[in-house]
Amino acid sequence: MKPLGPIPAGFSAVDGVLAVGGRPVTQWVDQAPDTPLFLYSADLVRSRIAALRAAMPDGLDIHYAVKANPFAPLLKLMSGLVDGFDIASGGELRAMLGAGVSGPQISFAGPGKRDTELEAAIVHGVTLNLESEGEAARALAIGNRLGLAPRLAIRVNPDFDLKGSGMKMGGGAKPFGIDAERVPALVRTILGSGAEWRGFHIFAGSQALDATAIAETQGQALDLAARLAQESGAPLPHCNLGGGLGIPYFASDTPVDIAEVGVRLSERFAALPDILAETRFCMELGRYLVGESGVYITRILDRKVSHGETFLVTDGGLHHQLAASGNFGTVVRRNYPVAIATRFDAPVEEEASIVGCLCTPLDKLAEKAGFPRAEVGDLVAVFCAGAYGASASPAAFLGQGPAFEMLVGEGIVTSERRRPKSGLFRS
Repeated sequence: MKPLGPIPAGFSAVDGVLAVGGRPVTQWVDQAPDTPLFLYSADLVRSRIAALRAAMPDGLDIHYAVKANPFAPLLKLMSGLVDGFDIASGGELRAMLGAGVSGPQISFAGPGKRDTELEAAIVHGVTLNLESEGEAARALAIGNRLGLAPRLAIRVNPDFDLKGSGMKMGGGAKPFGIDAERVPALVRTILGSGAEWRGFHIFAGSQALDATAIAETQGQALDLAARLAQESGAPLPHCNLGGGLGIPYFASDTPVDIAEVGVRLSERFAALPDILAETRFCMELGRYLVGESGVYITRILDRKVSHGETFLVTDGGLHHQLAASGNFGTVVRRNYPVAIATRFDAPVEEEASIVGCLCTPLDKLAEKAGFPRAEVGDLVAVFCAGAYGASASPAAFLGQGPAFEMLVGEGIVTSERRRPKSGLFRS
């Protein structure tokens, strides 16, 4: 058998059925128009952010990276829990404004911003994390045309990366940010333009579980910020240290030790150079805040045996959970945490593969893993589905359409479908 990833803490069974938000998932399924659906636990999001704040040094702001999960009810929940939001498109800006978040709480990174996106950001007072000198020139020209002073920061391409990260965002030639040695000259241009200087965005990598590597990278980011501020000849108002904190997806993964990260960062904050004495720092996190709060629920439609192997065929699949299928940047496919939700506390009885409804051999949710015996009608839960799930998967593939989504928890139940499905079969 191939091992399954670890089920995140905070989940339990009620009468043998997986519970989310204090209720068995069967009750949430009854409230939804159909399966598949995503369930996001508001309680788990709140507890994750509270634990992170307790571990980090005083004065460190927490920003939410909207690309991890832009579900509108979740954004409204996050607006009362975090200090700022980081977006990567004009569409995400519209989503944030629709959630009641003001422009000055938002920063905007991304290497291909259109002029219309730059203009919208400037009009709403969003901080632009500039990715090139050309983007800076366009932003300044738009600000002059509008008679507005843009709020400008620089995304720095550092000369280091985050060791052990699943996705490296810095070091060497990158489409992201401005090479460190060119940053001071651009800072001076911004200062002389009349724009509002907002500081640096230094993001070296993501999805790392090694606390020591994360702390060392944060130390390098602080050293780089101090050096570039000194060379620029100006104090640094703000510095986004990036994120990097990952979550366990696979059997060999262990949670990152946030206590160690917090202690090491506190030590660095206690010895900041004068040039950073008035700097406000933040950590930008997406999947770490919401990834483990989400569960994807799909129903078994068929149970079949082929050449002695058991396949459980569901009404979901990679069109909603591309990452769990192993087709979202994974070189060797490994199993996410997956369980039979309606037999959550039952013992393992058989080896089976759980596959989706799509007509492609890529559509696997779990491969040759151990499960309780499951039958047609049972529900399957794919965990770690709160980030890069619904919005990062090809929902339109083969005409399947998006899944229903629900934010659930104590005192809160909100739901919607991101885009309407065809009316041929469902009202």
